[in-house]
Amino acid sequence: MRNVVLVHGGFVDGSGWQAVHRLLTSDGFTVKVVQNPTLSLEGDVAATRYVLDGLDGPAVLVGHSYGGAVISEAGTHPGVAALVYIAAFAPDKGESVNTLIADPPPGAPVPPILPPREGFLFLDRDRFHHSFAGDLPADDAAFLADSQVPWGVGALAGSVTEPAWRHKPSFYLVATEDRMIPPPAQRTMAQRAGSTIVEAIGSHAIYASQPGAVADLIRQAGR
Repeated sequence: MRNVVLVHGGFVDGSGWQAVHRLLTSDGFTVKVVQNPTLSLEGDVAATRYVLDGLDGPAVLVGHSYGGAVISEAGTHPGVAALVYIAAFAPDKGESVNTLIADPPPGAPVPPILPPREGFLFLDRDRFHHSFAGDLPADDAAFLADSQVPWGVGALAGSVTEPAWRHKPSFYLVATEDRMIPPPAQRTMAQRAGSTIVEAIGSHAIYASQPGAVADLIRQAGR
């Protein structure tokens, strides 16, 4: 299985996958990066399925953060052979990102999400480095903060109709220093999904800070 499709999270675009892309393409994988519109879960699933439609052969479908909700829904596509969650939400049937974040574990960090503005969410730029990308250099974190994608509140409310992880093998990378999705919540979702679980020391931006660990898990799923 030599196809990989990467799906970004809510506040960032696909450029953060560059290092993972480089590692996998150098190994001979065909890698595509989905640019989610981030207006609705339905729209992001449609964009992901459009990319999958263009591939020749089965694919590993990879999601980071909110991208986990996208792949949980889009992963029922017949071209998807395995799912990989990178510090991601893994909703069950009828769940959304909103329902998964409604009851955080005691003492969990509170993501610095600003109040909605015209239906879109942003993270507080001054707290972005600490909360989202604590293990990236300050300049890299500042670039991510300044290039944030407006995340539509409707996307958080989108519910999964039939989670693909119930029917297909899944893998989960827990980021142990994540201050956006608490590691205990990541482990709970991964265990519920029956995923093969690995852990790595890293922030929510682990796909950018630890691309080797991410690529290794994707390779494992591809086998």
